[in-house]
Amino acid sequence: MTGKEIWRALNGADAGYCPPVIYEFGGRRQLIIWHPAAIASLDPETGKVLWEIPWAIKAGLCIPMPRKIDDRLFLTSFYEGPRMLQVGADGAEILWKGNGVNEEKTDKLHSIMSTPVVTETSIFGVCSYGQLRGLKTSTGERVWETLDATGRGRWWNAFIIPQGNRYFLHNEQGDLIIANLTDTGYEEISRAKLIEPTRPVQRRMTIWSHPAFAMKSVFARNDKELIRVDLSK
Repeated sequence: MTGKEIWRALNGADAGYCPPVIYEFGGRRQLIIWHPAAIASLDPETGKVLWEIPWAIKAGLCIPMPRKIDDRLFLTSFYEGPRMLQVGADGAEILWKGNGVNEEKTDKLHSIMSTPVVTETSIFGVCSYGQLRGLKTSTGERVWETLDATGRGRWWNAFIIPQGNRYFLHNEQGDLIIANLTDTGYEEISRAKLIEPTRPVQRRMTIWSHPAFAMKSVFARNDKELIRVDLSK
């Protein structure tokens, strides 16, 4: 596809939800576009397609932002699962990928919405039915999983935000959790109800809005209110 064809595809039906992002690979700035037909890289100045890897995504559910770690790019989708790409200045290849056979019994990480955290050694993310998982960055092998931070159900979601040497997790039940996520597992430090879930999804009430952090506070919203909570104490 040409750059113009990609932009037209992004404005069509089931066009996907993933935000474009600029990363540098091989000393070259690249505009990464993940849409329901492919992962593509464009020259941000000219729109020229630098490389493209076809990848059909069911229902346009390419949502989480691609994550860069050195010369690799990680992506994950609800039905088709994850892919780790090796990216250079003019091309990319698949290093490893997960299965897309069963939406519940998954082998690696099938995220519906939240963007995973990727480090040199680990990938932390929420899978298709709420499983908070840790994977090996090098192979995608699942090392651990837990439902302690979330719950079990289709499209269960929690946003993961790095904060120093720990993490904030905002789950869809409105809890704000402070936890350690490591190569070996999940350790909860504290939890508090931040805001009430108000949107019905899959016979449960949810919050699918990402919190914001500023002025030593967290800002969160549901369908009824916007709140600010002081985190400095």
